[in-house]
Amino acid sequence: MEVAVSALRAELKSWIERARAGEEVVITDRGLPVARLSGIDAADLVQGLVRDGLLTPAQVERPAHTAPQAPSGEVPVAAGRASRGAAAVSGLVRRIRR
Repeated sequence: MEVAVSALRAELKSWIERARAGEEVVITDRGLPVARLSGIDAADLVQGLVRDGLLTPAQVERPAHTAPQAPSGEVPVAAGRASRGAAAVSGLVRRIRR
């Protein structure tokens, strides 16, 4: 569906609702298409990249990550205390922000 910029400004809420419902709205300026409005669910980035040949889907299922378990008898690091690796990362972030 196409809509002129002036009509879009006047009825923005209704056009957003149409896009949310799955319609693709092409915005025109003096009859020339200038933008596209689509709902987030309708604009699946990964599927679009696969369709355009820019991304190849995985050939095998990736295993789910599981957190490592502390060996029996050891006490895990207390929550809230930064580990040595976390301190190194925060130091790096501070340097990048300068």
